[in-house]
Amino acid sequence: MTANAYVRARIDQEIKDDATAVLDSLGLTVSDVMRMMLTRIAREKALPIELTRPNAETLAALEEAKEIARAKRERFRSAEELFDALNGGKQ
Repeated sequence: MTANAYVRARIDQEIKDDATAVLDSLGLTVSDVMRMMLTRIAREKALPIELTRPNAETLAALEEAKEIARAKRERFRSAEELFDALNGGKQ
């Protein structure tokens, strides 16, 4: 099969550089890996990685974490500071 089509993708330069370094150590190029991945997708009619959606419980936990992060609550630099605050500033 002749390779006569081009695939272009925009990606963060740091990600490309990091991936290229890993692939170089394996004796592969980005083009090699793209060919292998697209060939596998075409052959298996599926992605070579599993993509899942978070369930309702995970989504609720993520939303709760976002709310906690957005809250204007006191922050502590150490466990000692936290315990001092919990004890009313007394040791």
